[in-house]
Amino acid sequence: MKQSIILSTYNWPDALNLILASLIPQLNTHKDVELIIADDGSTEETKNLIQKFQKQLPGRIIHIWHEDMGFRKSVILNKAVAAATGDYLLFLDGDCIVFPDYISQHMQLAESGYFVAGNRVLLSKEYTAELINNPALVNQIFKWNLVSWLKARAHKKINKVFSYLRLNAKAKWRYSRSQNWKYPKGCNIGMFKADFIAVNGYDEIFSGWGHEDADLFIRLLHNNIKIKDGRFAVPVLHLWHKESSRVNESANYARLMDRLQDKSFILAQTGLNK
Repeated sequence: MKQSIILSTYNWPDALNLILASLIPQLNTHKDVELIIADDGSTEETKNLIQKFQKQLPGRIIHIWHEDMGFRKSVILNKAVAAATGDYLLFLDGDCIVFPDYISQHMQLAESGYFVAGNRVLLSKEYTAELINNPALVNQIFKWNLVSWLKARAHKKINKVFSYLRLNAKAKWRYSRSQNWKYPKGCNIGMFKADFIAVNGYDEIFSGWGHEDADLFIRLLHNNIKIKDGRFAVPVLHLWHKESSRVNESANYARLMDRLQDKSFILAQTGLNK
């Protein structure tokens, strides 16, 4: 089964550098995985950084870009999926560093009839700056033991301690929240491409920040694709950043609530079929 990582980004090359550095060793190991970078209109600085990494893996890192016309994440993600050749999609945000077993763990969790909701460890503002200034520190995190995680939590560098644990991918508790659309985070999701296509992908009618991921999750549930809990298997390290503008959030949320009540609403109104 070929996998496509769909990595969204927008004008934060320092973060993108950390994320790509965490992905490259895994891409060297997993030769059947491609990386599609969904770029929502970044400047030349991001393009130049991507080109540097593309030289390390010719033909396996694809840069999909469109003009910056405001927050259009749904649009660029659909474009990226349209360019993807994998059977399984891993959606990753441009503020999330992956652990060395990110790809292999997602593959263990993949299961027909489900999409996988990975979790995230939030990093503090100060610790985020520390990692950006010294990228070598990221590899040290991957070697932490329990004491190291406890110390980092005590110093408020992170908000969770036990994310280093790796529990059974088939455990029964992973299905206990199979209908709870509120807990998955779009920054770390795995699903079969066929399931994404069946709901017509992201709905581009969700303009500006807010709830485009939840809308996708709800429509997947309406189409009988349930949620599998990816905690203690595929965590990511979420870099601190300022919040995006919430100017359209209320309108997006109202639309989301209408769709939640309509079990027949499955296909994105303006989606992947464009």
